[in-house]
Amino acid sequence: MGNSILKMALVSVAISAFATAAPAFAQEAEEESGPITISGGVTVVSDYRFRGVSLSDKDFAVQPTITISHESGFYVGAWGSNLSENTGDDVEIDLYAGFAGGEELTYDIGATYYLYPGVSSLNYVEFTGKLGSTFGPATVGVQLSYVPSQDNTGNSDNIYYGTNASIALPDSPISVVGSIGVEDGAFTAGNEKVDWSLGLTAEVSGFTLGASYVDTNRRSIFAAEDSKAGVVFSLNYAF
Repeated sequence: MGNSILKMALVSVAISAFATAAPAFAQEAEEESGPITISGGVTVVSDYRFRGVSLSDKDFAVQPTITISHESGFYVGAWGSNLSENTGDDVEIDLYAGFAGGEELTYDIGATYYLYPGVSSLNYVEFTGKLGSTFGPATVGVQLSYVPSQDNTGNSDNIYYGTNASIALPDSPISVVGSIGVEDGAFTAGNEKVDWSLGLTAEVSGFTLGASYVDTNRRSIFAAEDSKAGVVFSLNYAF
């Protein structure tokens, strides 16, 4: 696990260095090829939970990300994390692209390619649609994700739909956050799985601190302990 965390830490350092040059690059891109925004950041979590299930064997994970967006709404990006050695690989890289926009009602339609460099047989593509809106201090979103039948999913499809919400507390940097999702198909062996979370986030000196209780009603077929309920702590820096 130490080697995988080191790999992601090195990637994080590279992204941070890129962030230093990003404003100048973005300004040049605006002048030459239209308005382009570069954003990203690094998150450290006490446990990498994906839809309720721990993929880091309840160990720390380093998760850098970067996104390049055009004013038209089109964007491309990459995200990464170290994984548990039990998965057969120690790094996950997600390559994504999509189209987002809207004001009172926001939308985001895109695709993500989940890449596992050491075990290509685990790679797969997923398509996702999201809607979101803000009501006073509350921001609410819904999503529908679909994995079509492909060799790397055992020639079965998978569907995930969920909702999430964030409520900002008045005169405070703290927000209450929560989510719930339902998954069925290739990744649940045909047995419906429900996951949920509830927690708090706080904006402190340019960082976002978080703590959430995460649980799911089904244990993973990969390890009996990796989806038991637990509290996940996070520290995020975004640019």
